[in-house]
Amino acid sequence: MKILFVASEVTPFAKSGGLADVTGALPKSLKKQGHDVRIILPFYSEVERGGYGIRKGRKSVDVMIGGSVKRGLFRHTNLEDIPVYLLENKEYFSRDHLYGSASGEYPDNHLRFAFFCRGVLDLLKKMDYRPDIIHCHDWQTAMIPLILKKEKGDDLFFSKTGTVFTIHNLAYQGLFPKEAMADMGLDPSLFTIDCLEYYGKVNLIKGAILTADVINTVSETYCREILTPESGDGLDGVLTLRKNDLYGVLNGIDYEHWNPATDRGISKNFTPGAPAGKAANKKALQKRLGLEIAEDIPLIGMVSRLTEQKGLDLLEALLPRIAKAKLQLVLLGTGDEKYLKLLQEFAALGTDNVSVNIGFHPELAPQIYAGSDIFLMPSRYEPCGLGQMIALRYGAVPVVRKTGGLADTIFDERDQSKEPNGFSFDEYTPEALWEALSRAVEAYSDKLAWKKMMKRGMAGDFSWNTSALKYEELYRLVLAKKGR
Repeated sequence: MKILFVASEVTPFAKSGGLADVTGALPKSLKKQGHDVRIILPFYSEVERGGYGIRKGRKSVDVMIGGSVKRGLFRHTNLEDIPVYLLENKEYFSRDHLYGSASGEYPDNHLRFAFFCRGVLDLLKKMDYRPDIIHCHDWQTAMIPLILKKEKGDDLFFSKTGTVFTIHNLAYQGLFPKEAMADMGLDPSLFTIDCLEYYGKVNLIKGAILTADVINTVSETYCREILTPESGDGLDGVLTLRKNDLYGVLNGIDYEHWNPATDRGISKNFTPGAPAGKAANKKALQKRLGLEIAEDIPLIGMVSRLTEQKGLDLLEALLPRIAKAKLQLVLLGTGDEKYLKLLQEFAALGTDNVSVNIGFHPELAPQIYAGSDIFLMPSRYEPCGLGQMIALRYGAVPVVRKTGGLADTIFDERDQSKEPNGFSFDEYTPEALWEALSRAVEAYSDKLAWKKMMKRGMAGDFSWNTSALKYEELYRLVLAKKGR
């Protein structure tokens, strides 16, 4: 099959979160299965600075956006042996951030990604490249299935092209004022309850849910959760309309990249069969961050966006208790101003068993995974989560809230359904988190049992191989709908 991935971020070129990890890893697994896979994303300043051997192409597109014609230039490079196309427009994409700064989203994001979606489809025609599947990701690409269904239904060029739309996080829906429709080139007739209208606003992800051939989310549990009013973010009714075309496919992680046996960014390599190097990484992490070097003190790691979704309000409530406990906490991330300020103020108190690291430090993340005994993910909700899978791979035992993809990957001894590889809690309260964390800390004192759990987690398979096969099945369902 000819499969085109369209995404607003792709590792290693541009990244703000887990979306980029998925769009950077899944295409490689599909390529290994023999498919013709290609990727397209915007040509951000971040990509331009990255030194990826970007080459200029001869093609360009002219897109009517916001009442004027905007030109998109074609660039290309490769991700290993996968062609990567980039759409350049300096007005829209030569900026310091992908979507906005800590103070808020860019006010013209609707124009930026309307230009991207329309430019992608125009560029395909200029290249005479007809994908069998266009795989779109999150609201930034949501206009593509909508345009194909509502504007290009009679266009023979796309008549055999199907669409898969993946919801990575339903909380981000692409909501804009009704007046934005004209600037995005959308016909006013689409502003109805049966298409884009959502409480007086334009909802782009709603449009994609209603027009894509197949929709999927990034774990089976999250797929069920979003059909409920509690977790559907206002779109549970719309999703229920398409539930026969809605699937859950658990994300994987790139086992070539996240590999403690070969990772050059950690102090000492180790494997499930020879895990002794784990202790050396813990010692190195403690030394680097100025923590007491002690093997018997459990070290808890957290690599996360610092937002309420990720459970930062629970952590806030527990910080005084953590500061007095016989444990160490290492935190890395960036996010909401509220939590940045809170954590910086807490760090300024001089608590000697907590290390707060604000910012994007990609070299520190693998060191935290490799050096931590316990990995913390107390999310309010979690569509999939990659951190817990990486943690398992690096021998850190996860403590998670039982929601979304965390429920599909981490098994508590209380579940009794599978062999335990971590600890979980149900209620979204500080007390429930503290109880699970306390059980993990207590279990750490039994070194023999802990080593067995650690090695069990390291031996688990959360690679993309299985997930890629499931995506292949979804693509075949789409082609069957197209009569192919």
